[in-house]
Amino acid sequence: MDFKIQTASALAGVSADALIMVLAGDALPAQLDKSVAVLAQDAIKLGDWQLKSGQTIALTRPAGLKASRLVLAASGRAGLAAGKAALTSALGALKGRSVAHAAVCFVGFDAGLAESLSEQAVLAVAEAVYVYRHTKPSAPAAAKLARVTLLCGATEAKAVRAGLARGQAIAAGVELARECANRPGNHATPSHLAAVAVDLGKRHDLKVEVLDRKQVEKLGMGSFLAVAKGSDEPLKFIVAQYHGAAKTQAPVVLVGKGITFDSGGISLKPGAEMDEMKFDMGGAASVLGTLRAVAELRPKLNLVVIVPACENMPSGRALKPGDVVTSMSGQTIEILNTDAEGRLILCDALTYAERFKPSVVVDVATLTGACVIALGGVRSGMFANDDEVAGALSAAGEAALDPCWRMPLDEAYDEALKSNFADMANVGSRAGGAVTAAKFLQRFAGKYRWGHLDIAGTAWKGGAAKGATGRPVGLLTHFVLSQGR
Repeated sequence: MDFKIQTASALAGVSADALIMVLAGDALPAQLDKSVAVLAQDAIKLGDWQLKSGQTIALTRPAGLKASRLVLAASGRAGLAAGKAALTSALGALKGRSVAHAAVCFVGFDAGLAESLSEQAVLAVAEAVYVYRHTKPSAPAAAKLARVTLLCGATEAKAVRAGLARGQAIAAGVELARECANRPGNHATPSHLAAVAVDLGKRHDLKVEVLDRKQVEKLGMGSFLAVAKGSDEPLKFIVAQYHGAAKTQAPVVLVGKGITFDSGGISLKPGAEMDEMKFDMGGAASVLGTLRAVAELRPKLNLVVIVPACENMPSGRALKPGDVVTSMSGQTIEILNTDAEGRLILCDALTYAERFKPSVVVDVATLTGACVIALGGVRSGMFANDDEVAGALSAAGEAALDPCWRMPLDEAYDEALKSNFADMANVGSRAGGAVTAAKFLQRFAGKYRWGHLDIAGTAWKGGAAKGATGRPVGLLTHFVLSQGR
């Protein structure tokens, strides 16, 4: 997709297959171009369109305009989310039409939103044209839309240019995350994730290491190994490093859960919707996507991405309920449910992260169904042992329109993890399941500032819209960038 910026004082002369106007407020903005205002007023008078949120109209061969089509999209409110939603609606109105070049203009919005609006415009376009086709030869042909021009005033050009750059980087990261997560488990194996990381390293001059079983055994990652041993697919422990600052600067570390297929192991999941467990590596996909976004933006900071990757499968070698394993930290874990495997691979990765002396560590995982029940698919669950980290994650989510919600970490929840046979159990009761999972991970994150994102409700959609969302690449990218300021 080719994105460009054009400063335009008059819209009548804008040449494009479609001119998209996103209008804020309950009245036509005073600064609206006269030729567009006349067309908008006519549409309102005829009852074909209203200045209300969600209202969109597409006009063909609009009088007085050089553009072949005019799409008017009302956002209602003048906020960022409303503006993006209106643009998404406008792009939907053009679906299936021969539009190769679209020009986009936001009118009636505060000038301070110019940068964010341009970022979200790129993401809206990327979402509109994305089609998964890796294992689907019958997928629809690629969208004809190949060029988008963002229209703005001369005073806004710098901000729009910055938003455009960030939006393109995040969009690339989101696409990578979606492509990884959407691929079926027999394609997106641990080896595939490792290959993706290695390719990113070659493209962006990153240091990438992929540890195999013998190296993981030598490190004493007994918890990770215990999950992986039930599968014939070889495990991979992926470590990728971006260096944009002095080596002495403490890095941000992102850890992504890389369960490429989760059968539940011996504690086998029900058959219904088990196919969706290919999405259980959504955490890994999102941190790799964030790595791509950051590598393209080249900020002055250091970033480490860690992905423990394996399958969780039942076999004669598989982990059993009642087994006790020893983590890399030396803490022992009683396995009460083999379907609570994500925390078992993450805990060793969190211990491994200590060697980087990080400024902050954030792990990302499709961890619990309990978080889906609590927050649905709107906000990711966020936990943190540091108020500053929590605030930065929350702010990043709001800025990226990829929100999260802070959940509690009260000490009282530790009671649920008590074991008579090990330092801790790997699961508590169903009540407060998202919290007790986070409390489990917290036991391995005591040597640094730490955050945890439970994305079980936000990493993918089910039903007719089944597919990976690419979340929380936007949140994570904004968060990482905020740590370099």
